[in-house]
Amino acid sequence: MSGTEVTTFDGAIDKGLEGVIACSTSVSAIQDTTLSYRGYTIEDLAANATFEETIYLLWNGKLPSQKELTTFTAELSREQALCPEYIAALKVIPAKDVHPMGWMRTAVSLLGHFDPESQDNTPHANKHKALKLTAKMGTLVCALESIRKGEEPIAPKPGKSIAWNFMYMLSGGKEPNSDYVKVFDTCLVLHADHELNCSAFATRVTASSLSDLHSAIVSAIGALKGPLHGGANEQVILMLKKIGSIENAKRFVNDALSAKEKVMGIGHRVYKNGDPRAAILKKYSNQLTQQTGQHYMYEMSVLIDDAMNKEKGLMPNVDFYSATVYYSLGIPTDLFTPIFAVSRIAGWCAHAFEQYANNRIYRPRGKWMGPANQEWLPMEKR
Repeated sequence: MSGTEVTTFDGAIDKGLEGVIACSTSVSAIQDTTLSYRGYTIEDLAANATFEETIYLLWNGKLPSQKELTTFTAELSREQALCPEYIAALKVIPAKDVHPMGWMRTAVSLLGHFDPESQDNTPHANKHKALKLTAKMGTLVCALESIRKGEEPIAPKPGKSIAWNFMYMLSGGKEPNSDYVKVFDTCLVLHADHELNCSAFATRVTASSLSDLHSAIVSAIGALKGPLHGGANEQVILMLKKIGSIENAKRFVNDALSAKEKVMGIGHRVYKNGDPRAAILKKYSNQLTQQTGQHYMYEMSVLIDDAMNKEKGLMPNVDFYSATVYYSLGIPTDLFTPIFAVSRIAGWCAHAFEQYANNRIYRPRGKWMGPANQEWLPMEKR
């Protein structure tokens, strides 16, 4: 190449914008050693809130009164069902031998074509669209499982929570275990938002162009699909299955440390003293694996957790113990990431609302690292 090398915009960040403050938000925050939604700690919410209460909190900035919660829960319940025409369209989307998140991305985009408000970007319409999207996300995941097995999707039961209906539909219409429903509901609370993570940022970037809410959520799903974001818990359970035993786990850790290989579900860019969500999920993992006769998977997890903390000072993130929790609940491994979307859509919508309300389109600059003053060469001289 001819020309001279030049650089501009000194101070460019080439490490994933680490530590850069990209926007102001009051949706959620990682503060000290905990995560908070609208100022309420995740420990407090996990112990006391339902997923429906958490959605209301994220969208409205306050906890609902009993009347408000009753109305909001009823609205969500009414919107969980899928219309027959949409189900027929879903069956046309290839469901076998495709990534479930790819299917979900297409299904949510298709949902926009069935929503008469899809291009209405007023606050009222966006709230209504968010309610429909959030209510239907769990139904979509269960529909995928049914369709790819060649079965008819199970319709959600009116008047039941998102967590209850998810466990009901996924099991083929069997009454779910109430304890499992409570655990799953808490998992949805834990995953509902997480400050300016990759998919939340993708939501805000798309919303900042004043594109519609369905497009913003599709952007988020595309970001969540990646193994470095939403796909990590699936990789954790695959890792544990491959290891297979406590004895093998000890050797696995030693080999990983020697080879300086990444252990999925361990470490977090922001939490340096441990992910508070992981601590809550660890207790559920212990309980559920005992109940299902698979406690060795929890024991392997603890061994890896302890060894990585001792040797590298790294602690588990939310994906590490959520893997064994979901596995114990009987959820297919490749649906772990779509389940993440069932919960995180609550946060995505909250971020979209905030972006629309105080908008400026995202337009960062790039630090030029290429040549300058290039001269055009005719074809015969190249």
